[in-house]
Amino acid sequence: MLSTLKGMLMTLRTSLRKPVTAQYPKEHLPLMERQVGFPALTWDADVSEPYCVGCMVCVRMCPTQCMSGTMIDNPHHAEGKSTRRKIIEEFEINLGRCILCGLCVEVCNFDAIEMSHEHEISHFARNGRRSDLPVLLEMGKKYQSETNWISPAVKKAAIAAEKAAAAPAAEAGETKEDVSAVADETEGEAK
Repeated sequence: MLSTLKGMLMTLRTSLRKPVTAQYPKEHLPLMERQVGFPALTWDADVSEPYCVGCMVCVRMCPTQCMSGTMIDNPHHAEGKSTRRKIIEEFEINLGRCILCGLCVEVCNFDAIEMSHEHEISHFARNGRRSDLPVLLEMGKKYQSETNWISPAVKKAAIAAEKAAAAPAAEAGETKEDVSAVADETEGEAK
């Protein structure tokens, strides 16, 4: 009898506490800033095609072999609209096997794959965790818009342009200082 009362008292105490967890399907806790999700393919809006050229380096380097893909000749390259000769035709990632290691992002030379913020993969079907090219591109577009993503190649070009614009301005600034220094020296000699 005493143990039953102790148990009921414990239940009463814990039921009055503020809950620590969220009611998951209905509530989502905010993600940490550096939280990584599943890989997503990035989209080049200038040419309206994915950055991925289908080199398959990410497929070969993946430790879990959760990726597969094929490439084709890029029709935009034949028209002169794109510099990419090849482009990805089919690409699939089995998100159930992905361990979020980020090796695919590290080895990609074309900035075509990024670790997105998508982290939920619950599905009723067994193959529901397989994401194909349209799904991965949609995840990538969402990630790019959320983070204001800019391709590292574009960043490098912008930095180079800033340096090139700053170099003549810096030389002009040095020239003005040199001229003012020479003017001060000549005024001092004249007195």
